[in-house]
Amino acid sequence: MILQGKYFNIGKIKEGQLASQAQTLEHASPQTLVRRGCIGDYRKVALWKDVPEEQWEDWHWQIDNRIHSLEAISKVLILTPEEEEGIKKSNGRLSMAITPYWTTLMDPDDPECPIRRQAVPLKQEFQFGANEFVDPCAEDRDSPASGLVHRYPDRVLLLSTEKCAMYCRHCTRRRLVGEKVSHAMNAKALDAAADYIRSNKKIRDVLISGGDPLMLEDSELEEIIRKIKSIPHVEFVRLGTRVPVTLPHRITESLIAMLKKYSPLWISIHFNHPREVSRRCKAALDMLADAGIPLGSQTVLLKGINDKPYIMRKLMHELLKVRVRPYYIYQCDPVKGTAHFRTPVAVGINIIEKLRGFTSGYAVPTYVVDAPGGGGKIPVGPSYLISQDKGKHVLRNYKGKIYTYVE
Repeated sequence: MILQGKYFNIGKIKEGQLASQAQTLEHASPQTLVRRGCIGDYRKVALWKDVPEEQWEDWHWQIDNRIHSLEAISKVLILTPEEEEGIKKSNGRLSMAITPYWTTLMDPDDPECPIRRQAVPLKQEFQFGANEFVDPCAEDRDSPASGLVHRYPDRVLLLSTEKCAMYCRHCTRRRLVGEKVSHAMNAKALDAAADYIRSNKKIRDVLISGGDPLMLEDSELEEIIRKIKSIPHVEFVRLGTRVPVTLPHRITESLIAMLKKYSPLWISIHFNHPREVSRRCKAALDMLADAGIPLGSQTVLLKGINDKPYIMRKLMHELLKVRVRPYYIYQCDPVKGTAHFRTPVAVGINIIEKLRGFTSGYAVPTYVVDAPGGGGKIPVGPSYLISQDKGKHVLRNYKGKIYTYVE
């Protein structure tokens, strides 16, 4: 069943109209914010119409029935030539893998659907620019042990698996993740990583990422968390995941019970668009928040998906409503094959300009550029300090009015 869907033509709003337009959209639901007509009920998708609800809610079933082929995705979407070519070329590393759940969020007849564009390969992924890199953040260079990245003085990144529920087409670790690669953290690698952390007493913060750590079975994930938590000087453990967005069925009572044993434990969730905050996603987030697990968000700035201030504002508001604190907006990394997703840095700065002061401070994340070559995350934003001299500071507020502060 194909439902017609078109975007509202609000991409060319004049600057003076932005505030009033944003105010109007503030009370719009994610379903009506950017486009009309998505599949919604999974039974409306021919592929899933006979699937019992109990099976649909089984996260293992969702993984086993992901869409990998051109033939299967053609039963869900009306594909463009660019999509068909991208799907044919996409195999091995960062191959197409779309959960059945995600198909219910995509607009079947609109190739510009922001949910669809994050999941379906395009031929542009195979067009490489001069300033694109395989490992733009130089994570491999800063790896003292297999699956471990140590860039900042007191924290490390632990890459627990190469698998994700869905492979986002803008992925910065496309060199590592996919269905036909093998970078999983086995027992030997985990021991080596833990030994390194144990030997460096400056490390107090461990981010467990991947891939996606929630692709591991509960027992596998628990072994990693338990081993890291057993190191006396580790104070802070985080999970970096997109699973509550792409596969909310993975958030089960057994997973929650396991995670609660290791409190305090923080979870940072990758959200890119307000349409992702669906009813099913909200249910998963409620389970996590009700368990006392602090939730934060990370968002990648993506051309044609979330590069308008009103879209970002709506996303941040939706996140706060489900107890997720907006944390970062990332400039899309210059990884090979992602030029069609990247915006100028000025676009991100403008988004922050339109958020700060115009909405709650909690809804204003930090916009960062992860400096190519391993320079780390560098905050970028509007300048509110115009000048300073001998204790006199000339400042600009969010409305552009000038004030002077004298020490």
